[in-house]
Amino acid sequence: MNHNVILTCALTGAGDTAGKSEHVPVTPEEIAQSGIEAARAGASVIHIHVRDPQTKQGSRETEFYREVLRLVRQADDVDPVINMTAGMGGDVVLDPQNPTQFADGTDLVNQATRLTHVEELRPEIATLDCGTLNFGEGSQIYISTPDMMREGAARIRELGVKPELEIFDTGNLWFANVMYEEGLLDDPAMYQLCMGIPYGAPVSRKLLDAQVDLLPKNSVFTSFAIGRNQLPWVAQSVLAGGHVRVGLEDNLYLSRGVKATNAQLTDRAVTIIESLGASVATPNEAREILGLEKR
Repeated sequence: MNHNVILTCALTGAGDTAGKSEHVPVTPEEIAQSGIEAARAGASVIHIHVRDPQTKQGSRETEFYREVLRLVRQADDVDPVINMTAGMGGDVVLDPQNPTQFADGTDLVNQATRLTHVEELRPEIATLDCGTLNFGEGSQIYISTPDMMREGAARIRELGVKPELEIFDTGNLWFANVMYEEGLLDDPAMYQLCMGIPYGAPVSRKLLDAQVDLLPKNSVFTSFAIGRNQLPWVAQSVLAGGHVRVGLEDNLYLSRGVKATNAQLTDRAVTIIESLGASVATPNEAREILGLEKR
């Protein structure tokens, strides 16, 4: 069991959820305010995607990230660890009748372009998606090849940023461990075990334990589950020795039929963690656990 738990709140994601809940933040101002409120509720880390305010869909625009970061850092009563996605730009939608052609919805760029905002803004943490995945139903694929991952890991380290290794299935974990063995990742390597995202690892405590057994000795890990499994999984991850993540990126509800805010999900996670006899790490404690230098 983990007794000092880093609590991450993933604020908005890139999924088509803004029309499903009025609480999903869209504009940089809304995302920043939601992050500040989550930090006030106890989040050690805020995980940031941005959206196009006009379309409400996920965006890679550096200016949106810059504004979110400015507003969060402007708050004088909270100082959460800043974690930015670097996964945008890996989406391919194929025409099943002519799979050599990309269909509408494709957003595929090289690894350097995926890191443009990280290069400019230098958050404390940036995500690195550790494999290619059939993403849900239909013909969408998320692309992250071994060459891309090695390039991303090396560049993120050069920037003085901590890579958070997004693990969607056991093969992703295998390759992340290869990068660790190759010396591309500094201790403590930071793993994020993602459960229940179609079609990666299913929500299974036995599978979580199997993945934890494969982690490098000096690593730290967070695990989370999506949808209705999000809050129960907080306890599972703590009991397995890990850290936790909640937030509207992965789940829109506090309970059945009750739509949540990020602050409410964070507050509920704090309650679960403390009910297990553990404590929530402060942002500075999280920085110490992860070997981060405060920006």
